[in-house]
Amino acid sequence: MTTHAIFNRPMDAPIPPGFDQAIFGMGCYWGPERLFWKQNGVWLTQVGFAGGTTENPTYEQVKSGTTGHAEVVRVIYDSSKISYDHLLQLFWENHDPTQGDDVGDQYRSLIMVFTDSQRAAAEASKIDYDNRLAVAGFGKITTRIVGPAPFWPAHDAHQQYLEKNPDGYCGLKGTGVEASLPNPDPI
Repeated sequence: MTTHAIFNRPMDAPIPPGFDQAIFGMGCYWGPERLFWKQNGVWLTQVGFAGGTTENPTYEQVKSGTTGHAEVVRVIYDSSKISYDHLLQLFWENHDPTQGDDVGDQYRSLIMVFTDSQRAAAEASKIDYDNRLAVAGFGKITTRIVGPAPFWPAHDAHQQYLEKNPDGYCGLKGTGVEASLPNPDPI
């Protein structure tokens, strides 16, 4: 059983009662995983693949472009300490959601929602951020918001990669446009 390099928890630990999960695709998954594990209230992060058709794909299969999967980070969080809205703010501000599939399925922008409230928050934040980007001269957001689907963990060497390889490629680069935070984090 693999242990998380930051949180020292089993990677396959069940989600604690009262905690939630979120899945985000923001390009290469190493930088987003580090971004999220640094947040107060995040209990576990895990990189992997979602949104495609191949069951339990390997990194090489996803890289080939034949699986339809995106590189994603799964975030288990305590919503009494960090809000889903805050996670969405981090998502929007730390990658370019207007790039479409120009860089392929593997690196596409994706939000996987697990509840009606997550879907409503994701849709509202997408509209708001799309307007903010338009004012700043950017194109339309191409982020896909999808319902629950299987998450396939990447192999162990890719988990917490930037902790194990501090000089590794990060790839986080936002547009410089701030996203709104309609519901601040709980105190």
